[in-house]
Amino acid sequence: MSHVSEFSESEEMVCVAARLIENTTYFIGGGMPQLAVLLAQRLYAPDLMQVYEYGVIGPRIALPFERHLELANSKFNYKACAWLNMNWTFFHASIGVLEYGMLGVNQIDQYGNINTTFIGGDWHHPQMRLSGSGGANEIASFCWRTITVMMHEQRRLVPRVDHVSSPGFLDGTPGARERAGLPKDTGPYRVVTSKGLFGFDEQTHRMKLLALLPGTTLEEVRENMQFEPLVADPLEVLPPPTSEEARLLREEIDPKRIVLGKGKMIRL
Repeated sequence: MSHVSEFSESEEMVCVAARLIENTTYFIGGGMPQLAVLLAQRLYAPDLMQVYEYGVIGPRIALPFERHLELANSKFNYKACAWLNMNWTFFHASIGVLEYGMLGVNQIDQYGNINTTFIGGDWHHPQMRLSGSGGANEIASFCWRTITVMMHEQRRLVPRVDHVSSPGFLDGTPGARERAGLPKDTGPYRVVTSKGLFGFDEQTHRMKLLALLPGTTLEEVRENMQFEPLVADPLEVLPPPTSEEARLLREEIDPKRIVLGKGKMIRL
């Protein structure tokens, strides 16, 4: 299997996320998670079922993307099995039908709590107001496992989020999610960043670095986050995009590099 020697951070993140995907149900947020699902559908999990918060089930999204990714665009509903409503989607998530959730996030903490509401200050006087949780709260609350995809920057990886828009393991104590009324055995599963692949320790629920992305060192990972993650031993280094992954992303899925152009270029 051949691999490319030059790729963007976004391309590698999408490939890493796609390789995690299985033939099951996925409650999907927009952006990189959407690209990861489309890539996985073509290479790794042809029978996956993608569901979106506004009620569309199992679309075969028409490609290529021609403008910034947005939900409810008619191209994203192409050949869908059904188009129902948000209440239907959230209800089926709450009863455990939607196994995985995939999200892009602005800020995350060491226990997997997600902030997409505001940065700095307080609710009434934020330094930066964000878009809000949308359907991310339901995804993070109800799906059995949640995968997040985000750029690896110090301002995004913090000890405690400024606001819990979507719950992870909350304060990290045993049973914290259950005490908050969330389903048992649900929660964060993986975090894909532009520098590493993270999971969560089963006992402490702290974020744990499982693997480095190519061209990255452990020191770079640590320098660009505000808390010390647990580190797997041995620490794996993931492969770069394969030639076929790169071809599909660059020629069929996002040739205008609407998403894939984000992040720096890596040359091995």
